[in-house]
Amino acid sequence: MEREEFDHLVEQALADVPAELAALVENCVIVVEDDAPAEEPGLLGFYDGVPLTERDTGYGGVLPDRIVVFMNPTLAICETREDVVEEVAITVVHEIAHHFGIDDDRLHELGWA
Repeated sequence: MEREEFDHLVEQALADVPAELAALVENCVIVVEDDAPAEEPGLLGFYDGVPLTERDTGYGGVLPDRIVVFMNPTLAICETREDVVEEVAITVVHEIAHHFGIDDDRLHELGWA
């Protein structure tokens, strides 16, 4: 799969997030990178920022949080285009959940990890 198509799948996954939820995402950008960090080569996505639940009145004047979706590790575990679509959607929702302060334990409980 080419990068342009993968980018489109990430955009589609974002478009599929319910509008009420998407409207609550604050100061956050979503980017695609080819490869995960060398120390975690199988990582599919990553949230880098201050979750909404940890922001207080001192939060301000900061760069946007980042949700990163890693293309090559995702493609490596998927056999079909449909698998990629599903995995990208799961990854995007998983990382948005971190933006909202939901940790991996709670995501496991909810069936999203």
